[in-house]
Amino acid sequence: QVQLVESGGGLVQAGGSLRLSCAASGRTFTSYVMGWFRQAPGKEREFVAAISWSSGSTYYADSVKGRFTISRDNTKNTVYLQMNSLKPEDTAVYYCAFRFGMVVTTTLPVEYSYWGHGTQVTVSS
Repeated sequence: QVQLVESGGGLVQAGGSLRLSCAASGRTFTSYVMGWFRQAPGKEREFVAAISWSSGSTYYADSVKGRFTISRDNTKNTVYLQMNSLKPEDTAVYYCAFRFGMVVTTTLPVEYSYWGHGTQVTVSS
């Protein structure tokens, strides 16, 4: 079992920045991927970014590439999402997720086994 707790959401003006954190606890594994997803009202949950915990390989959705950066701190079992140049269309609940394996290009929510409760990000225009 893996528990994920997100933090760092909030309200920010367009062009601003936020950093989300996701602390993982529970059983330890050697090969897994941590991902960030988001869901806006009335829309399906969509992939944002992922990182392989062992290799550090990353993958991003085209909509956030160049603006968002995913990283991890192995000593703290924490994954981060640095979000810069935020746009109103980035407004959503952001979820941290965990999946077994090493492939970071898997973008379907159903492929992830564990989820956090989400943190709200609101970008005002």
